[in-house]
Amino acid sequence: MASKSRLPGRWIDPIFWGSHCPAASRLGPGKFRSGQFQPGQFQPGRSRPRLAGDVRIVVISDLNSQYGATTYEPEVAQAIALIPDLGPDFVLAGGDMIAGQKRELSNGQVQAMWDSFDRVIRRPLDLAQIPFGFTMGNHDGSGAVSGGQLTFARDRAIASDYWNRINPALPFIDRAQFPFYYSFLQDQVFYLVWDASTAQLDQQQLAWVEQQLASEPSQSAKARLVIGHLPLYPVAVNRDRPGEFLNNADQLQQLLERYKVQAYISGHNHAYYPGRSGPLELLNAGALGGGPRQLLGSDLAPYKTLTIIDLFWQPVVRQRYTTYRLPELSVVDITTLPASIVSEYGTLRRYDLE
Repeated sequence: MASKSRLPGRWIDPIFWGSHCPAASRLGPGKFRSGQFQPGQFQPGRSRPRLAGDVRIVVISDLNSQYGATTYEPEVAQAIALIPDLGPDFVLAGGDMIAGQKRELSNGQVQAMWDSFDRVIRRPLDLAQIPFGFTMGNHDGSGAVSGGQLTFARDRAIASDYWNRINPALPFIDRAQFPFYYSFLQDQVFYLVWDASTAQLDQQQLAWVEQQLASEPSQSAKARLVIGHLPLYPVAVNRDRPGEFLNNADQLQQLLERYKVQAYISGHNHAYYPGRSGPLELLNAGALGGGPRQLLGSDLAPYKTLTIIDLFWQPVVRQRYTTYRLPELSVVDITTLPASIVSEYGTLRRYDLE
């Protein structure tokens, strides 16, 4: 059940502003006590979350700054402070949690970035008792191969050591290749995380993906979500060239549709766009860290975002996206986004349009 405050006859969300929520006190994971609001407390430009679904997920992505940075943009700290007040059942990160993928960085520098991530992002969510899942981005531990060898084997080894030492308390279905690809079942949602830190998913991983999606835990779940860093199709300026999105996207989409996946959640574009290709929803999470990008074919200025996914079970399984611009915390008006995004590699329709 999603995190909501109970009042007679209805579910409500806490109102939030700034970096705390004076109107709701946290009682434990997913529990809130409603409070009283005084006239004028709600500040202009800040927004009240809508009624929560049966499951509420907060999606953050592309958190890093420049290569080697051990500090984060102010909006990252702002978002992490706000997340508990949004009442999520779960937080998902779309990759690029640190700023690696540069061989000139020392082992100590890469480790220092993970230490900073732990202090600024993971540990506050852990203390708030909010489960955290993630996919590896190209700057976390790229799977790029050259001459039959991993180009960034060092980055992947340090990332693997960090995450296996942390050993997050996720209800895993398969963690044999964790943290690069793995699956788990949380709140009746089957999550499959694949390694989309490069444009190519190899045959071994694809066989694993199909086996996992066909499995009983997946097919008996109420919803199936797949998470990877690179998108299926480009949506952002200068992200519309080969290598910036997944190869064989049409075949991957068919695979996800075959097993009734509700949505593919990705990062890397640094631009928020909730799209659809056929029946498959494609949530392109925007950047929360450095370098937000402009959408293809749009004159909207780039901005940083955090997205809430509300999953509803009745009358049919569906999801709703509520996305906030940071630092101002205004809700993104979906009608301001392009009705479609067209590139030579594919066309996405905005998810609310047929």
